[in-house]
Parts: sequence; C-alpha cells; structure tokens
Amino acid sequence: MVSRKGHWRVWLACGVAAALVAGGCRKADDRAPALRVWAMGKEGEYLWRRFQGALVAGHRVSVQRIPWSAAHEKLLTSFVAGTFPDVVQMGTTWIPEFSAIGAILCEPAAPFRESDFFPGAADTAVFEGSWCATPWYVDTRLIFYRRDLLSQAGFDKPPRTWAEWREAMEQMRKLGPHRYGLLAPLDEWHLLIALAFQCGAELLRDRDTRGNFQSDAFRRAFSFYVSLFRDGLAPFGGEARVANVYQDFAAGLFTFYVTGPWNLGEFRHRLPEALQTQWATAVLPTPELGMPSISVMGGASLAIHRSSRRRDAARALVQQLLTDEEQAQFHRLTGNLPAVRSAWERLKGDDGGRLAAFREQLEHARATPKVPEWERIAALVVQYTELVVRGELAADAALKRLDSEVDRVLDKRRWLLQRAGSRP
Repeated sequence: MVSRKGHWRVWLACGVAAALVAGGCRKADDRAPALRVWAMGKEGEYLWRRFQGALVAGHRVSVQRIPWSAAHEKLLTSFVAGTFPDVVQMGTTWIPEFSAIGAILCEPAAPFRESDFFPGAADTAVFEGSWCATPWYVDTRLIFYRRDLLSQAGFDKPPRTWAEWREAMEQMRKLGPHRYGLLAPLDEWHLLIALAFQCGAELLRDRDTRGNFQSDAFRRAFSFYVSLFRDGLAPFGGEARVANVYQDFAAGLFTFYVTGPWNLGEFRHRLPEALQTQWATAVLPTPELGMPSISVMGGASLAIHRSSRRRDAARALVQQLLTDEEQAQFHRLTGNLPAVRSAWERLKGDDGGRLAAFREQLEHARATPKVPEWERIAALVVQYTELVVRGELAADAALKRLDSEVDRVLDKRRWLLQRAGSRP
C-alpha cells in the first residue's frame, strides 16, 4: 500500500514518465559536458525525473535534489567553495541576498519577454535595476472557505470588503461553541503584510534603510488584523494550535483559511468526499469596495551562476522550462502555478474553477522589500504582532520598537549606501 505521503511521488513519477514518452526528451551521452542544476523539494524531483541526463544545447543535464531545510546553507557554502551550480532554483526572498554577494548572474535586460510574467513575479527577479533570475513558478495567498457554512451564516457569496469579512466572521461565531471565522497562525506574516499592501503601505523607507511600520497605512492594517484576534473571531490561544488543519476545516471549526496553491491538492485529497463541492477559493477582501485585492507574491525563480562557463546551455534549459506546454505540465504534476501568463490558457477548467481566484489575485500580488535582511525583518513583524495580540504590549509601543529593531537590522545597509554615496 502506498502511504498518503508517498502519493505525490508516485503520481509525479507516472506523470513524468508519460511526459517523457510524449515529449520525447533526448538523452545525452555521458561524454557530453555536464550542466549542473540544483533544485529543492518536489520541484527537484520533477526536474530529476524530467531532465536528468537529457541533452540541452550540447550539455548533459545533471540534477541534484536538495531539501529546502538545508538549501540556503548549502548554497552559501557552495558559493564560498567555488562549487555553485550552473542553474539553481531560488526562493524569491533569497534573490537579493545571492545577488548582493555576487553569486548569481544579473543582467540589464529581461532574459525573456517581461510582459510574459505577472508584474509582481517580474519584480521579485529584479535587484537594483538588473534581472538576477527568471520567475519559474508563482504563489500567493488568498481565502479558502466553506460555502455551506457561509450560507448557514446568511451569506451567498464570499466577502469583498474588510467590513463584510468581519460581519461574516461574527456570524460564524454564532454557529456554535468553538466556531471561529478565521484561522490565521500567528507565526505567519503573510496575511498581515498583504493587508498592509492593500492599504498602500511601504514597509521600509529612506531607500529601504529604515522601518516604516508606524506609518498610517501600516497602522490601519495592523489594527484590523489584531482586532480579529482581540474580538475572538480568530483563535490565538490553545485552540489555535491546530493538530490537523484539514480535519478541523472539515469539522467546521473555522470557515476562512488564508493559504496558498500548495493546499489545492491537499484539500482535494484530505477533505471528505461530501465536502468536495463545498469548499472554494476567493481573493482577499479589500479595505473599500472597488480597490484591487493585493496579496504577497511568492514562488521560486531560476538563477544562473555568475561565473558559469555554460551560460548559453543554462539559458536554453530555463527557456525550455518556460514554454506554455512545459509550464502547464509542471502545474499538473506538482501543483505549482505557472509564472508565464500565457500558460494559464491551458489550465482553463482545471480544478473546478478554484484556479480562477489565484489567476485574479496574482495580477495584483506584490513583492516584499528586496533587501537581503527581509526574512529577519519578517520574523520581527511576527514577534511584535504576537505580543500585541496576546496583550503584552500596546500597539503604539510595539510598532515603535519594531521600527527601532528594523533600523538596527538595516544598519549595515545604511553604512554601505553612505559609503557608496561619499565616493568621488
């Protein structure tokens, strides 16, 4: 018997085998020079099964699969040791860091047509005015919700504004004890940052050298977000420690869950058959009616080693991975969403219409600040938000301290910019 955990591997293996037969990938002889490719998770599995040993621009593709948990350290170590791969999968928030240390190739013009990509995805690949990577797949976060519970609470469509969202959550609380409107884990920053983007917040100021979390726009989003916990619409105590989000969603403990495309497949596989027509996706509500629904752009890109002697072959492989056919195939086998807009035409009708909300949300997804320190800053946002939610610090004091700590994190960036500016 195949375990649930092993399902996607079996599915991927069968799907890729079929794709190989259909696509006719040509295998290289062992004497061809190797094009070294590193990739993580199921994406690495996909590349290994699809391209390992294939001939691309006269080079033999050699894929190394590495776990996400070890990837960042391994990439840094390989750069120092001079063993950085020719092509590497890179999370969008890593691009500024690896660009800054000179590990990846940055060029003045887009390697492919810029208009092919979602604007937010293209933005994640640009660092200090240069293209340092190519978007491979995208993700963003939006609402997964229960249609039946929303209907029981008196609503025939998902909320469009923050006020409608709050009203729906208040009605959910009346459906029974231990019922909540929203599950929003406090160790995740994405929803709060998406709400801040919707208010027009710029998270950093002064050329990204100082925190800007005391701005009016961020305060508005912060106030709304914290109120959801303070008013009991989202759990944050022991009830927030969800052992199995799918079981609790099926049990109706919460109606809204803000998450990403990786859960489309999980919801299909893990929710009971009776609920398969009752869950849906919707774009995030906005502060006011008519405003664009903005979320955070995520995903991964493909970067080329700055010192690679096989750049042309590396570019040829990246280009092959961005064809509409390959992007659609990649989605169907891994669940990752295409970064190339035209590939979405091949997905119409897939997934019962749930992809349509992602397509709409991605048009307005924004990149987080492109500074190597972003992940440390995001951890501070989580830390100070939780203090306020738990009533251990007032909001004004928390945002002031947050700005102060972020300023400290960005000390070195200010020093570097001042030094560069003082040069003749």
